[in-house]
Amino acid sequence: VLHAHGVRVAHRDHRHRDWTLVREYPLSSALLAVSHVWRSPAGTAYVVAAKGAPEAIVDLCHLAPAEAQRNLESARCLAAEGLRVLGVARARFGPPALPSGQHDFDFELAGFVGLVDPIRPRVPEAIRECRSAGIHVVMITGDAPATAASVARQVGLDAEEIVTGLELERLGEGELAAKLDRVQIFARIVPEQKLRIVRAFQARGDVVAMTGDGVNDAPALAAAQIGIAMGGRGTDVAREAAALVLLDDDFASIVDAVRLGRRIYDNLKKSTSYLLAVHVPIAGMSVLPLLFGWPLVLLPIHIAFLELIIDPACSIAFEGEPEEADVMKRPPRALAERLFSRASVMRSLSQGMSILVFVAGVFVLSLWAGRSDGDARTMAFSVLVLANLGLILVDRSRTGSLWSAFRRRNPAFWWIAGVALVLLTLVLGIPALRLIFGFGVLSLGDGAVVAGAAAAVSGVLWLEAVQAARRERHGRRTVPGT
Repeated sequence: VLHAHGVRVAHRDHRHRDWTLVREYPLSSALLAVSHVWRSPAGTAYVVAAKGAPEAIVDLCHLAPAEAQRNLESARCLAAEGLRVLGVARARFGPPALPSGQHDFDFELAGFVGLVDPIRPRVPEAIRECRSAGIHVVMITGDAPATAASVARQVGLDAEEIVTGLELERLGEGELAAKLDRVQIFARIVPEQKLRIVRAFQARGDVVAMTGDGVNDAPALAAAQIGIAMGGRGTDVAREAAALVLLDDDFASIVDAVRLGRRIYDNLKKSTSYLLAVHVPIAGMSVLPLLFGWPLVLLPIHIAFLELIIDPACSIAFEGEPEEADVMKRPPRALAERLFSRASVMRSLSQGMSILVFVAGVFVLSLWAGRSDGDARTMAFSVLVLANLGLILVDRSRTGSLWSAFRRRNPAFWWIAGVALVLLTLVLGIPALRLIFGFGVLSLGDGAVVAGAAAAVSGVLWLEAVQAARRERHGRRTVPGT
């Protein structure tokens, strides 16, 4: 506690557990202070205790201008150290009738309380990640501007310009909108002003995530697209108003959730892109023989074999794919962006058509060379299986090289690829299985043709993927951040 004359007093504990609370004068936008009227069992007069913003408490004490300025300077010194400063005052009042307002009490300034709210170690790095990810972080606090500026400098926010609650009251909607891009600190803000700031961001098309822990944060939490309440020290009202509740009360956890969300969205796009692409050659090799009078290539058992690869790839391999290297270095996606964009559909169709051309080419050339239907089917199916695995490998990453794709950790993919190759080897090598699948016997020369065709189609897929990634990165630079 810092008293009015600058004397520091530590660790006082003098509680009156048998006193009765008679009345509370609540906080308001006009006066940022709370007063409680207490009555002791033996006392004949009420004891009034007030706490609030230092300037509000000094105002309640009706001090002379010079004395008021001296005490406010003491409070500013505490705030400059990054402390949350509360003013404390006391008064006595004779019963029975209590006044309607707090200014009617004869308050005596008791001093200022400086509260330490340490910055969590991960917050500065989380702020930097937000900045690189195109996320605009704003501090909205009821603390004094000096306190907010000190905390902002510690976490890496720009404290050059600070808008206070009083200044905000004088700003029109257009003036406030003009400040949103450059102002990162709002201080001495009351609950209704928090709500106004949230709505101002939303009015210009931003997606707003609001964090808070108190009852006064509830309106803004409910209005934001993503209300995030603190689960450890948050009030029940804040948790009920929020969409998410943090269990560890750490701002960095929000950034972790953004990273995870972007990873999940990327993997969904990869999975759906692969799913569309892989069914193009399957559908094509089922229809082309009917159109051109070729022998059947794919029988029901072949489709079942392929689905044993496709289903785990979609549900396990892509789900377990690690995040892209640039996941937190790209701007947020546009609100109008769809999971199935025209570019992604065309990319998937081009991938599928590339595989279809190679598989159909191997099949037709085998027949043209005088090979039996079973031999031609065997070579075409083998190329299709290997190209399928190559397609999974290509779609796992859209930003790295082929070598980086091999190095990216994803045990599920390697298990799927290994099992698929083992099953293909068994089907090709065991006569009973070859008979069930309608296959012929592959020679070493046939195997070389199959491997070459699979390598060629994988190369085409990878080249197309690199070109698509470049187009996508170029497109991202034109998307406004939110």
